[in-house]
Amino acid sequence: MKGKVRWGLLATGAIARAFARGIQHSQTGELLAVGSRARAKAEAFGAEFNVPRRYGSYEELLADRDVEAVYISTPHPLHAEWAIKAAEAGKHLLVEKPLAMNEYEGQLMIEAARANRVFLMEAYMYRCHPQTARLIELLRQREIGDVCVIAATFSFHADFNPEGRLWNKALGGGAILDVGGYTTSLARLIAGAALGRPFADPLAVTGAGHLHPQTGVDAWAVGTLKFDGGIVAQVSTGLGVAQENTVRIYGSAGQMTLPNPYLTARGGAAPGRIVVQKRGASAPLEIAVDSPVTSFTHEADVCGRAIRSGLQEAPAPAMSWADTLGNLRTQDAWRAAIGLRYEAEKP
Repeated sequence: MKGKVRWGLLATGAIARAFARGIQHSQTGELLAVGSRARAKAEAFGAEFNVPRRYGSYEELLADRDVEAVYISTPHPLHAEWAIKAAEAGKHLLVEKPLAMNEYEGQLMIEAARANRVFLMEAYMYRCHPQTARLIELLRQREIGDVCVIAATFSFHADFNPEGRLWNKALGGGAILDVGGYTTSLARLIAGAALGRPFADPLAVTGAGHLHPQTGVDAWAVGTLKFDGGIVAQVSTGLGVAQENTVRIYGSAGQMTLPNPYLTARGGAAPGRIVVQKRGASAPLEIAVDSPVTSFTHEADVCGRAIRSGLQEAPAPAMSWADTLGNLRTQDAWRAAIGLRYEAEKP
């Protein structure tokens, strides 16, 4: 072990703040630098989180030779550009979800990481939390028999603001890219565990959704994924409507419920809980998965251990490169099913 991994944050938004709080409790990493396109924002962020080095441009951050790894949390359309630049600067990479706008961009980013021999992971932090590992264990033990149907939802109500990131098509707005990827990634993970694989890619993807009449982004959408083994998943997402953000797994011998499936708590610990109701049982079994730290801390440590081990990809159930590309491909198909295409994707 060569000491803690020295991190730099590229962008200073709300999710970067959550990661900065999480890394304060990391066993493997420390926050060395922050970069913003506005010097004042970098200074304010640095003062709040006691970050020693503060840069008024992304280029300055990447030029710092002491920064080993970079967490990129810009708006989605900027992920590919800055991840590739960071890889070429020799920085290890944690890139906020979605890794890219589509599978093609994701392939370019992975090729840059491969060519420059740096680590790269997509930041679905719930994949690094002990609850996810416990869920996989229960599914492989066939606690509810054969998995038949998966129902996964991640949806919230955000006030409409055509200039804001969530609703602005030019900024990669829309529900599927913002939080719909949680539902597809977890459904693919569950199906994979049921089939004895790290993940499973759907054989077919269909869907329907509502595109906002002013900005054209998906305000809400529902998708259906068909997997091997007869497994079917219904995934639902939205940024214009609040839904119950749970995951339910229905099997031949019972069902499982994850009341807090994505573990998105940003300020404090995020303990997990899995509820198992076996067919014929008088009461459900509640399995607590304690964690003294947030999923962002777990995420930083998964990256830190992999980097210090010389790996370029994270171990399962964190997002491997193949897993990320499969998830982007699923999101691409879901968007195609509802008629959502971004300007940069058009010929």
